[in-house]
Amino acid sequence: MAEDAGDPQQALAALTAASSLIPDLPGLRGRMLEQAIDAGDLEAARSAAALLWAGGDRRFDAQLVLVTDALRRSDWKAARDYVAGRADKTGGDAVARLVTPPLNSWIDAGLREKSPERHLLDAGGRGLPQPAFQLEAALVQLATGRKADAVALADKVTLTDRTSQLVAVRLAATLDKTGESDAAKRLRGRIALAAGEREDPVLLLPDQAVINPRGGVAHWFGLLADGFARTPNSNPKIPLLFARVAYWLEGSDWQARAALVEALDRNERQDDALGVLQDGRVPLPPVLMMRRAELLADDGKTADAVALAERAVATDKPARTLLVRYADVARRSNDPRAAERAYARLEADLGDDDFDKALHGSILIARAELLLQANDWDAAEPLLDKAIALRPDDPNILNFVGYSSIERRKNVDKSLAQIEAAWAQDPQSAAVTDSLGWAYFLTGRVDEAVPLLEKAQGGDPGNAVIVEHLGDAYWQAGRRFQARYTWRAAALLAEADMATRIAAKLRDGLTPATTAP
Repeated sequence: MAEDAGDPQQALAALTAASSLIPDLPGLRGRMLEQAIDAGDLEAARSAAALLWAGGDRRFDAQLVLVTDALRRSDWKAARDYVAGRADKTGGDAVARLVTPPLNSWIDAGLREKSPERHLLDAGGRGLPQPAFQLEAALVQLATGRKADAVALADKVTLTDRTSQLVAVRLAATLDKTGESDAAKRLRGRIALAAGEREDPVLLLPDQAVINPRGGVAHWFGLLADGFARTPNSNPKIPLLFARVAYWLEGSDWQARAALVEALDRNERQDDALGVLQDGRVPLPPVLMMRRAELLADDGKTADAVALAERAVATDKPARTLLVRYADVARRSNDPRAAERAYARLEADLGDDDFDKALHGSILIARAELLLQANDWDAAEPLLDKAIALRPDDPNILNFVGYSSIERRKNVDKSLAQIEAAWAQDPQSAAVTDSLGWAYFLTGRVDEAVPLLEKAQGGDPGNAVIVEHLGDAYWQAGRRFQARYTWRAAALLAEADMATRIAAKLRDGLTPATTAP
């Protein structure tokens, strides 16, 4: 019951009680290990993993916990034995191929073995290993005092993917810390080139050097946790496992902490994610401050969320993505003044290129929407016109402007033309198709409206607005039975005012007063 309720601490307590009565119950130790990892209880996880390992059940999560425990104690020999104890003999384990070479290299560095980076550099077989492995090898070389080798290796690696960029960030910080600032500068230039205009949240974390093997393993596990969390349709327990062991190894590592927050959030453990981001002795960096604000907003604490988001962007030149996220937190707060402050801050950061024009158009629409919610059409209209002027061919903007106008019966001919233009560009969009069908309904073209609204409803059957529109169109077209059937379907989805309006239609039929807005 505790497992089903998402309470791993309580589940672990119940399993521990069961183990005192029936210690050999099949599957018990594995479940204890899983719940201990979920709960963040290292001692319980280590105990369960050790019993599984001793009993011959050498599962991957047990191996990772035991390796982590050995590294925390600087017991490099035990760590090496645990890695070897579950070796992938065939090379077919994709996760092991990502874990074993870095682990072996960092363990050998701790053991002061000769050329510990060889495990990483030999991972490519006859060809070159992946760029991230080469850069990790340079980190190992720096940790073992071989700066010249590390610089030479760092200079020749091509950054081809996100993982290599993230390792390069840690390598650049470590080069700086070891006095190789010129090499760090060269590497950062290539990181910026590879990243382009993208502001990756992990790339926004503060620079942190990797100075010892334990920190090296923590950084690598945090990187894997982040990567697995981004893998579509993957098991959410895998990034949580890697994030937990990374955090156990080096809780002060921002990358490990960020990975744990995302893994907990993905496992629907938002309270625990917030706990990881509690302000401690070291203030949160802006990107994690913003993440905490988003989690607070998700929890309904919108005033606290806005205040924290504003702190996160209270610098001279905050990252653009942080400004966008700030605006989203403010929008969700239902505080128009806070949202307007956020949009104004974001607008002030915009330039004149195509990307910024597109973003500016979206901001104008968002600002207009706030005004429309307050029934202030006169203030919203110039913002809508400005958005169209900026993005005259954007189907989303055309649709929003046209629909907002026509539902208020403003500028009907012009609004209809805008919606038709939007539909011509995006005829598969259920929202745009609904807008066009409804515009035809409002302008008396009911026969044309019905097939469009049917298509829109088929594309988004859970949208109460679309379903209600279709019911109204059926009634106006004389298809009264279908209208009532459709309204009943809309009533199952409706809230507040819509539900009251639909109930009146089901009772009295369609009237001007009960026609959808």
